[in-house]
Amino acid sequence: MSAISVQLCYYRGMGEFKALPWTRGADEIKQALLSVRCLAGQTQIAKVLSHALSETRTSKVNALVFVGDCIEEDPDLLGALAGKLGILNLPLFIFQEGNNPQVGNIFSQLATLSGGAYCQFDQGSAKQLGQLLAAVAVYAAGGKTALKSNLLSMDASVQRLLQQLK
Repeated sequence: MSAISVQLCYYRGMGEFKALPWTRGADEIKQALLSVRCLAGQTQIAKVLSHALSETRTSKVNALVFVGDCIEEDPDLLGALAGKLGILNLPLFIFQEGNNPQVGNIFSQLATLSGGAYCQFDQGSAKQLGQLLAAVAVYAAGGKTALKSNLLSMDASVQRLLQQLK
Protein backbone atom coordinates (compact mmCIF):
# COMPACT_ATOMS: atom_id res chain seq x y z
CA MET A 1 0.00 0.00 0.00
CA SER A 2 1.14 3.51 -0.74
CA ALA A 3 0.84 6.66 1.36
CA ILE A 4 -2.25 8.71 0.69
CA SER A 5 -2.79 12.41 0.26
CA VAL A 6 -5.98 14.06 1.47
CA GLN A 7 -7.67 17.24 0.35
CA LEU A 8 -10.39 18.69 2.58
CA CYS A 9 -13.14 20.52 0.72
CA TYR A 10 -16.17 22.13 2.27
CA TYR A 11 -19.01 24.50 1.51
CA ARG A 12 -21.04 26.79 3.69
CA GLY A 13 -23.09 29.95 3.66
CA MET A 14 -24.18 31.51 0.41
CA GLY A 15 -21.95 29.99 -2.25
CA GLU A 16 -18.72 29.67 -0.30
CA PHE A 17 -16.68 26.64 -1.39
CA LYS A 18 -13.11 25.95 -0.27
CA ALA A 19 -10.60 23.32 -1.30
CA LEU A 20 -7.60 23.24 1.02
CA PRO A 21 -4.16 22.11 -0.24
CA TRP A 22 -3.42 18.38 -0.54
CA THR A 23 -1.64 17.01 2.52
CA ARG A 24 -0.27 13.72 3.83
CA GLY A 25 0.32 14.55 7.47
CA ALA A 26 -2.25 13.50 10.06
CA ASP A 27 -1.56 16.65 12.11
CA GLU A 28 -2.15 18.87 9.06
CA ILE A 29 -5.41 17.08 8.30
CA LYS A 30 -6.53 17.42 11.91
CA GLN A 31 -5.71 21.15 11.93
CA ALA A 32 -7.60 21.62 8.66
CA LEU A 33 -10.65 19.88 10.09
CA LEU A 34 -10.52 21.93 13.26
CA SER A 35 -10.33 25.16 11.25
CA VAL A 36 -13.70 24.60 9.55
CA ARG A 37 -16.70 26.40 11.03
CA CYS A 38 -20.29 25.72 10.04
CA LEU A 39 -22.45 28.43 8.52
CA ALA A 40 -26.06 28.06 7.41
CA GLY A 41 -26.76 27.81 3.71
CA GLN A 42 -27.87 25.41 1.00
CA THR A 43 -25.98 22.33 -0.07
CA GLN A 44 -23.37 22.68 -2.81
CA ILE A 45 -22.72 19.05 -3.60
CA ALA A 46 -22.39 19.79 -7.33
CA LYS A 47 -19.40 22.02 -6.55
CA VAL A 48 -17.75 19.21 -4.61
CA LEU A 49 -18.29 16.69 -7.42
CA SER A 50 -17.17 19.16 -10.10
CA HIS A 51 -14.03 19.95 -8.12
CA ALA A 52 -13.25 16.23 -7.80
CA LEU A 53 -13.67 15.81 -11.56
CA SER A 54 -11.26 18.66 -12.18
CA GLU A 55 -8.70 17.31 -9.71
CA THR A 56 -8.72 13.77 -11.11
CA ARG A 57 -8.27 15.09 -14.64
CA THR A 58 -5.09 16.80 -13.40
CA SER A 59 -3.77 13.97 -11.22
CA LYS A 60 -5.45 10.63 -10.46
CA VAL A 61 -7.69 10.70 -7.39
CA ASN A 62 -8.48 7.26 -5.96
CA ALA A 63 -11.53 8.02 -3.82
CA LEU A 64 -13.93 10.82 -2.93
CA VAL A 65 -15.67 10.93 0.45
CA PHE A 66 -18.77 13.03 1.05
CA VAL A 67 -20.42 13.26 4.46
CA GLY A 68 -23.81 14.94 4.55
CA ASP A 69 -27.36 14.87 5.79
CA CYS A 70 -29.44 16.49 3.05
CA ILE A 71 -29.71 17.46 -0.61
CA GLU A 72 -31.11 20.77 -1.83
CA GLU A 73 -29.97 20.45 -5.45
CA ASP A 74 -31.24 18.83 -8.63
CA PRO A 75 -30.68 15.06 -8.24
CA ASP A 76 -30.40 14.64 -12.03
CA LEU A 77 -27.51 17.12 -12.19
CA LEU A 78 -25.80 15.35 -9.30
CA GLY A 79 -26.40 12.00 -11.00
CA ALA A 80 -24.76 13.23 -14.22
CA LEU A 81 -21.71 14.39 -12.25
CA ALA A 82 -21.54 11.10 -10.33
CA GLY A 83 -21.69 9.23 -13.64
CA LYS A 84 -18.72 11.25 -14.90
CA LEU A 85 -16.84 10.30 -11.73
CA GLY A 86 -17.56 6.66 -12.57
CA ILE A 87 -16.24 7.08 -16.12
CA LEU A 88 -12.99 8.42 -14.64
CA ASN A 89 -12.87 5.53 -12.11
CA LEU A 90 -13.26 7.88 -9.16
CA PRO A 91 -15.59 6.13 -6.69
CA LEU A 92 -17.75 8.31 -4.46
CA PHE A 93 -18.17 7.10 -0.88
CA ILE A 94 -21.17 8.82 0.65
CA PHE A 95 -21.82 8.67 4.37
CA GLN A 96 -25.25 9.96 5.38
CA GLU A 97 -25.80 11.41 8.81
CA GLY A 98 -29.40 10.82 9.87
CA ASN A 99 -32.13 8.70 8.41
CA ASN A 100 -34.04 10.66 5.76
CA PRO A 101 -35.01 7.87 3.31
CA GLN A 102 -35.36 10.20 0.29
CA VAL A 103 -31.87 11.59 0.84
CA GLY A 104 -30.53 8.08 1.41
CA ASN A 105 -32.03 6.89 -1.87
CA ILE A 106 -30.39 9.69 -3.85
CA PHE A 107 -27.05 9.31 -2.04
CA SER A 108 -27.12 5.57 -2.76
CA GLN A 109 -27.81 6.22 -6.46
CA LEU A 110 -24.93 8.72 -6.67
CA ALA A 111 -22.55 6.23 -5.08
CA THR A 112 -23.68 3.50 -7.48
CA LEU A 113 -23.30 5.73 -10.55
CA SER A 114 -19.71 6.50 -9.56
CA GLY A 115 -18.77 2.90 -8.73
CA GLY A 116 -18.55 3.80 -5.05
CA ALA A 117 -20.56 2.95 -1.96
CA TYR A 118 -23.09 4.45 0.45
CA CYS A 119 -23.59 3.98 4.18
CA GLN A 120 -25.80 5.66 6.73
CA PHE A 121 -24.66 6.47 10.25
CA ASP A 122 -26.33 8.18 13.16
CA GLN A 123 -25.33 11.40 14.86
CA GLY A 124 -23.96 9.61 17.90
CA SER A 125 -21.78 7.23 15.93
CA ALA A 126 -18.43 9.00 15.58
CA LYS A 127 -16.75 5.60 15.98
CA GLN A 128 -18.67 4.17 13.00
CA LEU A 129 -17.79 7.17 10.83
CA GLY A 130 -14.15 6.80 11.88
CA GLN A 131 -14.20 3.14 10.80
CA LEU A 132 -15.75 4.07 7.44
CA LEU A 133 -13.20 6.82 6.79
CA ALA A 134 -10.35 4.48 7.72
CA ALA A 135 -11.77 1.90 5.31
CA VAL A 136 -11.80 4.44 2.47
CA ALA A 137 -8.19 5.35 3.27
CA VAL A 138 -7.20 1.68 2.96
CA TYR A 139 -9.17 1.45 -0.30
CA ALA A 140 -7.56 4.62 -1.70
CA ALA A 141 -4.08 3.33 -0.90
CA GLY A 142 -4.48 -0.26 -2.06
CA GLY A 143 -7.85 -0.85 -3.72
CA LYS A 144 -10.59 -3.33 -2.96
CA THR A 145 -8.14 -6.20 -2.45
CA ALA A 146 -6.32 -4.28 0.30
CA LEU A 147 -9.61 -3.43 2.01
CA LYS A 148 -10.79 -7.05 1.85
CA SER A 149 -7.62 -8.27 3.58
CA ASN A 150 -7.61 -5.50 6.23
CA LEU A 151 -8.94 -6.09 9.74
CA LEU A 152 -11.38 -3.22 9.13
CA SER A 153 -13.24 -5.53 6.75
CA MET A 154 -14.61 -7.39 9.78
CA ASP A 155 -16.75 -4.36 10.68
CA ALA A 156 -20.38 -4.73 9.49
CA SER A 157 -20.45 -1.21 7.97
CA VAL A 158 -17.23 -1.83 6.08
CA GLN A 159 -18.59 -5.16 4.83
CA ARG A 160 -21.61 -3.27 3.43
CA LEU A 161 -19.22 -0.93 1.61
CA LEU A 162 -17.27 -3.86 0.17
CA GLN A 163 -20.45 -5.49 -1.12
CA GLN A 164 -21.30 -2.32 -3.07
CA LEU A 165 -17.90 -1.84 -4.74
CA LYS A 166 -17.45 -3.17 -8.27
